[in-house]
Amino acid sequence: MTVAMDSTTHVRVCTLENLEVERGRAALLDGQQVALFLLSDGTVLAVDNLDPFSGANVISRGIVGSRGDVPTVASPLHKQIFDLRTGECIETHGKPPAALRVWPVAIDDGVVYVRMPESVGS
Repeated sequence: MTVAMDSTTHVRVCTLENLEVERGRAALLDGQQVALFLLSDGTVLAVDNLDPFSGANVISRGIVGSRGDVPTVASPLHKQIFDLRTGECIETHGKPPAALRVWPVAIDDGVVYVRMPESVGS
């Protein structure tokens, strides 16, 4: 999700040049790990790096793909598949439903910013 950037709520994370298409990158924001993904259309999406099924910070190492028009990432550990736009787990492999938190992203002049949730850093 790309949103308008507000310098009071957004944190500079990296430049677009620091990201590779369809490869995840992890960032630490106020003690929380975020997984960033640059898609082939130039969109940058961010979700929690913490895999809710394994409890490990590994989502940024997941396999990027799609289900129809839905950009996805598969957890590298147990292969659950998450919608990168909503964070919803669309393939749980028999586990209870779970989701990743989505972090809104803004891009300004080639710089990637992530909006901090109100509960983080306040």
